[in-house]
Amino acid sequence: MKSIARFRGSRGCGCHELFVDTSAPAERQIVITDDFGQKVEMSLDRLGSLVEAAKTGALDDLALTG
Repeated sequence: MKSIARFRGSRGCGCHELFVDTSAPAERQIVITDDFGQKVEMSLDRLGSLVEAAKTGALDDLALTG
C-alpha cells in the first residue's frame, strides 16, 4: 500500500491515513485507517463521491467542532 495522506486530529488521538493499494481488487483499492487499527476499503469512484460531497458542503453538518 502507498500512503497518500495523513489526517491529524485536534485531540491528540493519532492519525487517520489514506492509502492506495493497487494490488487489491478495484472495489477495495482505497484504504482509510484509523488510530485504533480499523480500516475502510472502497473503490476510487466511491472516494470521488465522498470528496465531491465534501467540496459541495453536503458533509458540513457532520463536522465536529471543539
